[in-house]
Amino acid sequence: MQLNFTHNNETGTCIMMRQGDITIELYQMPDNALPAIAARKDGHADHVAFDVKNIDETFFILKTSGYTIIEEAPVYLKFWDKGCRYFNIPGPDNERLEFNQVL
Repeated sequence: MQLNFTHNNETGTCIMMRQGDITIELYQMPDNALPAIAARKDGHADHVAFDVKNIDETFFILKTSGYTIIEEAPVYLKFWDKGCRYFNIPGPDNERLEFNQVL
């Protein structure tokens, strides 16, 4: 899957490659994001994503269990054939842990 996205009013590209249960998500960020990306250190992983069957139920369980959720509610993206919804929580080292449902 390949789809363009907007970041700070400039266009970037997201490519997702799927083989079985593994999805690799690659981003070509627009030029306005490059200074922040250059400041990262080698080995930086932006986030780890977990596919879930019911994003609303997962959101509710984590919220009522006291986890910090970055988004107000699951976010819809026009990725895949019917879209997807996701939200993130910070991990133990402040990495993002994404929960995602492909619709």
